[in-house]
Amino acid sequence: MRSWQVERRKRTRHLIELGGLVIKAGIVDLTGDDRAMIYGALLWIADRLQSDAGEYARELWTGKGKNVFEAERAKGAHDAI
Repeated sequence: MRSWQVERRKRTRHLIELGGLVIKAGIVDLTGDDRAMIYGALLWIADRLQSDAGEYARELWTGKGKNVFEAERAKGAHDAI
């Protein structure tokens, strides 16, 4: 397989994973799949991250995301028993 094909597949996988996070967070359902609203919200997040409150937002959002990932992992391990 050519290197450009490998890179294209990596990029495609990355984009699919990011889209999965948007769905997993409930954003698609909460916005009625309104692409303009979702894009606007993402732009708002980007603005927040570039502001003086950016570091606080990073810490807050990273902590929340890690907590949910850990809870899902724990639930998955519990369900497997």
